[in-house]
Amino acid sequence: MLVDRRTLLTRGPTPPRTSSPAADVWLRVHRAAMACRFEVLLSGEDRRHTAAAHDALREADRLDAAWSIYRDDSAVSILNRDAADAPVRVEAELFALLARAADLWRRTDGAFDVTTTPLSRCWGFVAREGRVPADTEIEAARAVAGLHHLTLDAAARTVHFRVRGVELNLGAIGKGAAVDAIAARLARRGVRHALVSAAGSSARAIGGRDGGFAVDVTSPLVDRPLARLRLRGGALGTSGIGVQSIVRDGRRFGHVIDPRTGWPATGVVSATVIAADAATADALSTAMLIGGPALAERYCAAHPDTLVILTTEDRRTVRFGASRAALVEALCT
Repeated sequence: MLVDRRTLLTRGPTPPRTSSPAADVWLRVHRAAMACRFEVLLSGEDRRHTAAAHDALREADRLDAAWSIYRDDSAVSILNRDAADAPVRVEAELFALLARAADLWRRTDGAFDVTTTPLSRCWGFVAREGRVPADTEIEAARAVAGLHHLTLDAAARTVHFRVRGVELNLGAIGKGAAVDAIAARLARRGVRHALVSAAGSSARAIGGRDGGFAVDVTSPLVDRPLARLRLRGGALGTSGIGVQSIVRDGRRFGHVIDPRTGWPATGVVSATVIAADAATADALSTAMLIGGPALAERYCAAHPDTLVILTTEDRRTVRFGASRAALVEALCT
């Protein structure tokens, strides 16, 4: 989870005062969409952009209508229903996001995958009734999971499922993509400094006065901040093992499934990624939660300007790579 420290003065030192009284005031403009809270944080110096923030947040509603798996008429629901029968043409925005998801699937060795819903269902996490399924159930779900089952035709802008039973769910990248869309709309309206966030797990900074927006990275399983950083002109995504989990033989299994094994990810309780855009950071945080330190080290070595912060099950917090968009003020090891 992400906490903006400059709006929670009871949890830390009071920010230094500036010559402008408006700089000590922070405005939150928010809207509910995608089953979470989207928010734009503005300095009091930028209060004139409040209307622009309200306008930009409508992007979340637009994309929710197009991508939600809980709406029968959404583009993603139509794909899940029809794409195994024949290629389905989609809007350019959705095709681009699926192409990016496929690219990140390849770059993370399959750790990030938007087709894991059958696995989540067999583990009971879709119905929020976690259970340990039989091996045969896991293997049946694995047979229809994996982005290798998708054919993306860029020329025709169509999507086709090679096997029946594939289900797309953009939850691990869609909120970040919506944050990017909101940030882009704000920028077009002339906003130069704002923090756009969703669900406390995805954020993108437009500019950032005084060295950037100060945030804490937290986890419901750890009673202290995992990291403290400043974000300026970049994006942050964080994923973690939360309250939805099951315990087997004394071991906790969270709701994030490793598509390569069919079992819940273990070894890492929180993963945070700083990248150029929120969709990528959102997706990579899920991948790093699954892939752990080995994937984080390999990915950051191949992709400069990417920062990964992991907290392992033994509560050690470690970092990999670096990003010009983030200054790490403290790493709580």
